[in-house]
Amino acid sequence: MTHNEDRAAAAAAPADAADIGRIVQLAFGSLAAQTLRAAVRLRVVELIGDQEKDAADVAALAAAAPQPMTRLLRAMTSLGLLEERARGTFAVTSAGALLDPGQPGSLVSFARMFTEPMMLRPWEQLDDSVRSGDVAFDKVHGTDFFGHLKENPELSAAFNGAMSEAVRQTASVLPRAVDFSRFRTVMDVGGGNATLLSGVLAAYPALTGVVYDTEEGLAQAPDTLRAGGLEDRCSLVAGDFFRSVPEGADLHLMKSIVHDWPDERVVTILRNCRAALPPGGRVLIIEPVLPEVVDPETAGNTYLSDLNMLVNVGGRERTRSEFEDLCGRAELTVTSVTPLAGARPFHAVEAAVDG
Repeated sequence: MTHNEDRAAAAAAPADAADIGRIVQLAFGSLAAQTLRAAVRLRVVELIGDQEKDAADVAALAAAAPQPMTRLLRAMTSLGLLEERARGTFAVTSAGALLDPGQPGSLVSFARMFTEPMMLRPWEQLDDSVRSGDVAFDKVHGTDFFGHLKENPELSAAFNGAMSEAVRQTASVLPRAVDFSRFRTVMDVGGGNATLLSGVLAAYPALTGVVYDTEEGLAQAPDTLRAGGLEDRCSLVAGDFFRSVPEGADLHLMKSIVHDWPDERVVTILRNCRAALPPGGRVLIIEPVLPEVVDPETAGNTYLSDLNMLVNVGGRERTRSEFEDLCGRAELTVTSVTPLAGARPFHAVEAAVDG
């Protein structure tokens, strides 16, 4: 059989059912996201609560039509958010419970933000961003991502809430993964509402802390510190880390900051940290660390996050060698990269002040 005949035979063979299913699942991904968005906006999980509930009752509570609500509940069941225990009777699963803002560990703000049209519309221009390297968000909305949030306080508060939910698991894991007793004062650079630093300070009573962020980023931080009884051990400083970083800390902590920015901007932030740190000071970067070669079995959503950085903010996810390069350009040396068990795919990248 010739090479062309081999190719013709392969083309004539029926496609593998699993491969077909994979493509269909991917194509339906945006539909699943919109199902999630509708469930959050209609407060479906809150309305069902911790008891079984008939679809007609849920519809009445949500001021929705009964038959379409039943269809939504069944779609949520297919996604693992609910279970249909009898015909038309639904209960919330452990995953679905994360969409109730009253439940510990809720991810409702995260789900709302990442299904927000503001975030999704730039994805329609992904092919253009791949061709040009340009940030689609700026073209779609006429301003950059963080500028848009500054002009829309409600969206800014929702974003802060989503980031707080996203960081909560890391805040519980990080103090066990890294020995913070080596330090006196930790500054969370770009630390938002102080969720991450609160977790560290609670685990290390001898530490003091500083949260350094924009005024918008710090808006909810006082509430977080009061809730943890940490007002006396942590101060809030507003500023711009592209201009400077305050002195006074021997550790600078940054979570999900580096991936927001292109390389040159990251080097600027790191150089400002390096200038403010004393001899022996450290920078601790909390980010996903991509393998040098993609492993599909462990990739998770990190590569989708990488594309999200491309279309919405202009940043990227990075490999260890890329972190080492950025730190080296800022006169910092990466001394360790520690996977955060229980908070995958995040790692703690520790870098020391050179000299």
